[in-house]
Amino acid sequence: MKTYFLFLIAVPLSLFSQVKDGKELPEPFATKSNSNYSNVIGWNDGETPKAPEGFVVTKYADGFENPRWMYVTPNGDVLIAESNSNYSIPKQIGATIIGAGGSNNLKNSADVITLLRDTNNDGMPDLRKTLLTKKEGLKQPFGMLVIGDWLYVANTDAVLRYPYKAGQTEITVMGKKIADLPAGKVNRHWTRNIIANADNSKIYIAVGSGDNIGEKGMEHEVMRANILEMNPDGSDLQVYASGLRNPVGMDWEPTTKTLWTSVNERDELGDNLVPDYLTSVKQDGYYGWPYTYWGNHYDPRVPIPPNVRLKEAIVPDVDLGSHTASLGLVFYTADSFPKKYKNGAFVVQHGSWNRDILSGYRVVFIPFENGKPAGKPSDFLTGFIVDPNKDEVRGRPVGAVVLPDGAMLITDDTTHHIWRIAYTGK
Repeated sequence: MKTYFLFLIAVPLSLFSQVKDGKELPEPFATKSNSNYSNVIGWNDGETPKAPEGFVVTKYADGFENPRWMYVTPNGDVLIAESNSNYSIPKQIGATIIGAGGSNNLKNSADVITLLRDTNNDGMPDLRKTLLTKKEGLKQPFGMLVIGDWLYVANTDAVLRYPYKAGQTEITVMGKKIADLPAGKVNRHWTRNIIANADNSKIYIAVGSGDNIGEKGMEHEVMRANILEMNPDGSDLQVYASGLRNPVGMDWEPTTKTLWTSVNERDELGDNLVPDYLTSVKQDGYYGWPYTYWGNHYDPRVPIPPNVRLKEAIVPDVDLGSHTASLGLVFYTADSFPKKYKNGAFVVQHGSWNRDILSGYRVVFIPFENGKPAGKPSDFLTGFIVDPNKDEVRGRPVGAVVLPDGAMLITDDTTHHIWRIAYTGK
């Protein structure tokens, strides 16, 4: 395993303007930090999120317990990880404990992976099976991946591997742990996403920070706030890119084959700091957490250790808005949506708690040309917020996948729904 050290020097913060790296940001604490948790009221019969003209949104499935993340297997089955934080905290207990995107009265994680299958190709699932449970070793499962005859599941504290055959609907053996992942008592960001490269020779694991800005001690942040890389057997686990506070969604940009990720940035610097972002991921790249954000904007709350030199932080590619809790990410490579969506990125915003007026709670689209962003994010799926000046929302979207027929699925974890978005042109 490779070991990485950050070398830093103490620098007076007054020397650094908030206009740098091609972006103007407000000063830290220009507005006060707010705790503003949403109240999820659910969807009335017949109500759905809203998509652009020509798209139809339908309920794909429901009755889950926190359907957090999805994965489409090579044979077209949809796997749903039902999982959650294990906290149970009152609504207004405070941001420093509950973490980003905290909903009210959180329950223990269900720790279930459910399989859905569309056997008659009508666009809706007609087979539903419980594939895995706690008995087989699930512990806050999130990312899932099939390579050959193996199903990989990323728990919050380990990557497990299960024997798997295409079409299998139940697994009854314990998963084999092939890699430990950092969790421990300081585990504010518990999700662990996984993705493989094109030839399945490497697996990449997104691991968020233990807390907001390392305030409980950087000894709790070893191998965290990183994207890790390992071999399919779990060997040679090492840091691929660092300084990413909470990377969650990952996907490969289809023309350049570059890895991209959606990242949740830090809290409690004000309503409009710090922007969550979508960025390409450079091997051995450093993205600033906890010392800086959006390049070399210094966080005044984080002391820089003396006699250490801080290397230059990479500036992210796309501003996704502050406190949006941008999680799901998928590049659209199918052909059923209009041409303007081809090879562009969809980002799912779960919505956060640290802004006076709610932000996020939507799916946005970023057009790409020649492997680069070619425009700002625009709304694609909305209708989750009842009123932006109130705390009421109908649901909270999380993950996204594209089905073999070109339709898109979005999980809505707090209302236990999965939505299907298809283009009909009508």
